Amino acid sequence: MTLSLQLAGHEKDLGGGFVVRRVLPAARQRSVGPFIFFDHFGPVTERPEANHDVRPHPHIGLATVTYLFEGAMMHRDSLGSEQRIEPGAINWMTSGRGIVHSERKPDDLRGKSFVNHGLQLWTALPVEYEEIEPSFTHTPAADIPEVELATARIRVMVGEAFGAVSPVKAFSRTLYLDVALAAGGRLELPPLVPEMAIYVVEGEVAVDGQALPLRALGVLDTAAPAHIESAQGARFVVIGGDPLDAPRHMWWNFVSSRKERIVQASEDWEAQRMGAVAGDAEFIPLPPVRFIPPEPMS
Repeated sequence: MTLSLQLAGHEKDLGGGFVVRRVLPAARQRSVGPFIFFDHFGPVTERPEANHDVRPHPHIGLATVTYLFEGAMMHRDSLGSEQRIEPGAINWMTSGRGIVHSERKPDDLRGKSFVNHGLQLWTALPVEYEEIEPSFTHTPAADIPEVELATARIRVMVGEAFGAVSPVKAFSRTLYLDVALAAGGRLELPPLVPEMAIYVVEGEVAVDGQALPLRALGVLDTAAPAHIESAQGARFVVIGGDPLDAPRHMWWNFVSSRKERIVQASEDWEAQRMGAVAGDAEFIPLPPVRFIPPEPMS
């Protein structure tokens, strides 16, 4: 299994100087399995004077998957969920027909300096589940299975790998692994699902002898196993799953197989019909440039 494509991603300021590296979607690769969005933030020192809170905003048609390596965040949503997100846990929010959520600095960390470092990914819900009732599920770090190999430690966050099965429930076949490779270590990664990619969080790796640098996403050819090595040690994640069951339209925080559904969601959010986070009067408005579906081709 060799690298068929490498993506370096680009930096994006989400507001207030909070910069992420976004590697999906990309012009050359819109998705990997059900994963349609991939943001890597940090490691960054959150200082008392910084305000990187993400105000309430809506989603439809997707599931957000939040995972921290360091730090903490407070999730609140329009269902009434309140969950402190900490390293090693998987936080899976299914937006379905519509949900509103915020991610803010926990109250006990305001006035303190601390490091935040993590990933937020989106998966597209299968067409039959796009309008499902929204939900939020927190899986503690202690419940995520770990596999210890000779030179690698693998956390099976979503899906099945190396004899371990994650308790996190996805809506289609999905793979999400957190792999720590020791210095001089080697891992044979079998083709576990039809589409797979690896993203380097720390250090550098070589995939079948081809270098994959820090903060790069390597899309894998799944015809054969991949042999991954790191001279100095590395940490990387593996994502993948079954291909999308239909093309997706993605605009702002909305994902759907139907253009008109995104238009409807935009109107609903502008009219504040999608719900609210209790006790939080702030919200992120629609972007000034709106989603306009293209005219159908004759």
